[in-house]
Amino acid sequence: MKRRAHPWRAAAVVMTTAGLIALGLGTPGASAAEEPRIDLKVLVVDNGDSPVDAITAQLESTGIPYTTIDLTDANRPTITDAFLSDTVNGTPRAKYQGVVLPNEAPFGSGSAEQTALESYETTYGIPQVDAYTWAHPGVGLDYTSEGGWAGTLDGRAAAVTDVGKAGYFGYLDGAFTFEDNDASVQESYGFVAKPRTGFTSYVDIPVPAGTGNGSLVGEYAHDGRRELVVTFAYNQYQQQFRVLARGIVEWLTQGVHLGQSRNYFAVHVDDVFAPDSRWDTERNCTPGDFDCVGGDGEGTTPIRMTAADAQYAAQWQQEHGFTLDMVYNAGSGEEWKSENGGTDELTDQLLADKAQYRWINHTYTHQYLGCVQDTTTVPWSCATNADGSTQYMSRADISAEISSNYNWALTNGLPVDRSELVTGEHSGLKTLPQQPDDNPNLAGALADNGIAWTASDNSREPEQRTVGSSTLTVPRYPMNVYYNVGTDAEMVDEYNWIYTSAADGGSGVCENNPTSTCLDDPLDTATGYDTYIVPLEARTALGHVINNDPRPHYAHQSNLAEDRTLYPVMDEVLADYQALFADSAPVQNLAQAAIGTELQRRAAWQTAVDGGNVTAYRIGNTVTVTAPSGTQIPVTAPEGTTKQLLLGTTAFGTPYAGQRSAWTTPELLQSAVTLNLPA
Repeated sequence: MKRRAHPWRAAAVVMTTAGLIALGLGTPGASAAEEPRIDLKVLVVDNGDSPVDAITAQLESTGIPYTTIDLTDANRPTITDAFLSDTVNGTPRAKYQGVVLPNEAPFGSGSAEQTALESYETTYGIPQVDAYTWAHPGVGLDYTSEGGWAGTLDGRAAAVTDVGKAGYFGYLDGAFTFEDNDASVQESYGFVAKPRTGFTSYVDIPVPAGTGNGSLVGEYAHDGRRELVVTFAYNQYQQQFRVLARGIVEWLTQGVHLGQSRNYFAVHVDDVFAPDSRWDTERNCTPGDFDCVGGDGEGTTPIRMTAADAQYAAQWQQEHGFTLDMVYNAGSGEEWKSENGGTDELTDQLLADKAQYRWINHTYTHQYLGCVQDTTTVPWSCATNADGSTQYMSRADISAEISSNYNWALTNGLPVDRSELVTGEHSGLKTLPQQPDDNPNLAGALADNGIAWTASDNSREPEQRTVGSSTLTVPRYPMNVYYNVGTDAEMVDEYNWIYTSAADGGSGVCENNPTSTCLDDPLDTATGYDTYIVPLEARTALGHVINNDPRPHYAHQSNLAEDRTLYPVMDEVLADYQALFADSAPVQNLAQAAIGTELQRRAAWQTAVDGGNVTAYRIGNTVTVTAPSGTQIPVTAPEGTTKQLLLGTTAFGTPYAGQRSAWTTPELLQSAVTLNLPA
């Protein structure tokens, strides 16, 4: 899987940082009296291969400005001294704080461009990452024939060395395993080699069929230059890259850069208090749904949590130090209560433990808030008026669904944030193909109720957008743990129906969908959930968690009931995370409003960067950043960094993964953010 090659974005931003602070090294070629200005921006030389694309994706998601030179573009700029450096007000300026190359010498050893680049790195102490190369003395390694090895790394265990853990890879516990998702496919190839003089290994692996360890990632210091040498192939989606990506970028920037990166995991549990319909294993549909012919739902047992399930949820949270977001439908719960003797032990238990959860308004009775649905056809369509216009739920009715649910929360003392909303099925927002536009009555109803953040489905709308003038969406990842199953066997049965070919008894949907793949054989209903579905879904969710992606995941209350199908997935995500990452990099478990704010700040930051409206640089131990007024600026810096106030200083940022980072703005009466790095 490859990321698109970026076009050359020349001079999008002017910035700086000075190098080598973590190692206490000075800047080669610069006198103490003439500290150079080093811009906080990265130069990426791209040949279109996935390793460079992967590092570029990490720069972008972190918020680090970069300029890309596309080697496949005949009209690209030439690498010269003038392209790399100049002077500003008499001060020498390095235009890039780090360089990413596809290999150690993409312009050709001894060529004018390669010579200019190497001279620049030597003069200003600029680090270079070789995104992927082979093991040879030119990068400080023995040939693999000299006690090393080359081959497929799938399923092999690697580890961060003690030196790596003491440096920029210290956010990892140490050990990790290369992915092996398909035994029939080579997923990662690498060169395992012994270091020569000047090479320090950061990531090792035992030499297969040999003795001792060989390097896969390490630093080669030579001729006044430093290269981070990576000798295995990867793409941006593979777990082995994702766990190392932070360290690669921190090494490249020497821990001083614009942008920040953290690991996030939040889980929304929809339909709390409401029952969910149950999958029919005979009809292969959900009774009561429009497309379930002959199944009206009568006589079936809906899936709903019990008081014991609620007690288990509270206990699980305490044991895991993790807070669930309970996305509730109070009116549906009241209906259940009135139909079941006027008592509801589940609601009583959840209210008793209400302070242990976060709560999000899911509307009172989970009505569809978009167009009026005409269910006389399959699939359904939007009902129309006599003039052919679409019939929509009214602003008053939408508002009543939102306000009634919020008022119930106030009456019962739920700690709910009025600004947050999840509509039933994300309804009201556009739903293709039936409803290509938002319900025009939705924005007004959201404004009437003070809704600043409403959830959207990431699989349909992955980017945050505005709804009306006062509301932003918060895209959520749907978890592949179905809403209409209460047991593991039901989950596997429905999974088999969707992902099995018609010849094997499935629906055949997987055969006709280009984004889907059919199972080789149907899963065993007794074991398939634990052995196949749970690891697959946990791996997918963990991929989001370790990708600096704050978007929440969502499941349903049915998944906390009966066989409690959601817990094995969450358990595996958290256990795998804890096995990979040190205590210095805890999972960030944010509320919906905080997630929305993070996405909003990132978008504004990217707009400022793309518009060339950010200036950031380092001179000596001082970092200066300016941006448009009101723009939140993300910065990462070493421990001990302080922020300059009008009078005095204050500690900068909050600690994460061995660094300190924050969204920040200039202080009162200041026009720029000024940070003082530790000596």
